Amino acid sequence: MNTIKSTAKRTAVVFPKHKKVLSILGENLTLAMKRRGITQEMLHDRTGLSKPTLRKILACLGLLEDLAKVAFDDELGRKLQDIQLLNKK
Repeated sequence: MNTIKSTAKRTAVVFPKHKKVLSILGENLTLAMKRRGITQEMLHDRTGLSKPTLRKILACLGLLEDLAKVAFDDELGRKLQDIQLLNKK
């Protein structure tokens, strides 16, 4: 029995009411990662989680709306960024 591997990329269904929340999450995480010098590959290697997996877990727990709060107030990231800016002088 031969198995044919699909080269098609899997996509997750995103409901319209969640698109804005996911957009905010993406922006917050991108800024937090940039402040720390972390790439998406590094984040994936460190957590072992993909974005769709995280979204599914939070949706099952009824916490999807809390995604907008993730990294919203990144005090540590801003402090790290400020230190870098001060050291450039």
